[in-house]
Amino acid sequence: MSDIEIDQIADDDAKSAPADRATNGPLDESEANAVRPYVDLGGVKIVPRADLQLRLEVEEGSKRVVAVGLDYAGSSLQVQPFAAPRSSGLWHEIRAQIIDQIHKQGGTTTISDGPFGPEVLAEIPVTTAGQPGTRLARFVGVDGPRWFLRGVIAGEGAVNPQAAEQVEDLFRSIVVVRGNTPMPPRDLIPLNMPAAAPGSDPSASPAPTA
Repeated sequence: MSDIEIDQIADDDAKSAPADRATNGPLDESEANAVRPYVDLGGVKIVPRADLQLRLEVEEGSKRVVAVGLDYAGSSLQVQPFAAPRSSGLWHEIRAQIIDQIHKQGGTTTISDGPFGPEVLAEIPVTTAGQPGTRLARFVGVDGPRWFLRGVIAGEGAVNPQAAEQVEDLFRSIVVVRGNTPMPPRDLIPLNMPAAAPGSDPSASPAPTA
């Protein structure tokens, strides 16, 4: 049976996460080391590390921060945290919607079993300097306790195994702060600009929500 067939029969409500998520991440705030230094962005906390560049992606009209962009080791990682049900997951459903959207754009997708579970490798049409081309991106997702964390990996981490390990470790190190405020599933957990974020660029382009 192929990966695609396995994916199609998966329980759409089942949680999708690494077996060691609660110890090796991505972590819930309740699972994180309370004394470890983090860059606090509201819905997520980022472990600072050398050569890591942080970008905050802002929605033009509302000026709301809608995603966090991380540039590291020749790769880019965009992350978005969403509210989710306590006992069921979102990744199976959202993954199918991502695939449908990419196909409508004229792109192609391949489903594989990655370090976080099922992921989508996409070849997306782009236009650079007036010339048509394609861009490779990996869409990964992890269902946690009452939250879902989506990541989009591009650059070297989408094509180079060694670079992939580095950006995957970065994704693992993220802490999600769900909070106690009631939120409908799929709502973006609020993200905030930190008091000081060296290297951040609040004017980056917005990202799609789940």
